[in-house]
Amino acid sequence: MPGIIGRKVGMTSVYSAEGKAMPCTVIEAGPCVVTQVKTQDRDGYEAVQLGFGDRKEKNTPNAMKGHFKKAKTDPKSRLAEFKGFSELNLGDTVDVNIFSEGEFVAVVGTSKGKGFQGVVKRHNFAGVGQATHGQHNRLRAPGSIGAASYPARVFKGMRMGGQMGNERVKMENLQVLRVLADKNLIIVKGSIPGSKGSTVLIEK
Repeated sequence: MPGIIGRKVGMTSVYSAEGKAMPCTVIEAGPCVVTQVKTQDRDGYEAVQLGFGDRKEKNTPNAMKGHFKKAKTDPKSRLAEFKGFSELNLGDTVDVNIFSEGEFVAVVGTSKGKGFQGVVKRHNFAGVGQATHGQHNRLRAPGSIGAASYPARVFKGMRMGGQMGNERVKMENLQVLRVLADKNLIIVKGSIPGSKGSTVLIEK
C-alpha cells in the first residue's frame, strides 16, 4: 500500500464541528525522494524505495553514496519501501498531498522503551490486593506461576516481568483531520507510537 516516511512532532488537540476537543498527533510527513524503483522482472516484486531526512555525507558509506547519486539526491537518513505506487520514477518527490482529510491511515513506529518492568505495569496484574495478614512486600508480586514437579519448567509465553516497550507497533484506522501541505504536516486523530522526533511510516 502507498505511504510516506515521517517524523513525530508531538500531540495537540483540535475542535470538531460540534465543538468537541479531539486529541491528535502532528506528523511531519515528507517530502520523500524516490531512491529506487523495484520491478517484477529485476527484483521479483514491485515497490518504491523512499528516502527521508538529510544525512551527512561523511557519515554515509560509499556504496550508499552511489545509491543516492544515481537518484540525483543528497544522502538520506531513513529509507523504506512501499507498494501500490504507480508511475513513479527515480528522483521523483512524494509529499503529504497523497493524503486527504477524512481518510483513514495506519502509522508504524517504535514504541517508547520502558526498561525492565514488573507484572503490574507490564501485564496489568492486580497484585495481592491487601497489606495485612502476613503479606510482606507482596503487593506487586506475580504470585504462583503454576509449575511443580510436572512440568518442571516454565511454559513459553508466561506473563512475567521483563523488557517493556521498544517494539515495532502499528496503529490502524487513524483518521486524518488536517493536511497542511505548505508545512508538510499531517494531523491524525489519536496517538501514535514513539517519542517526539522519532521516525514513523504512514500507510494509506
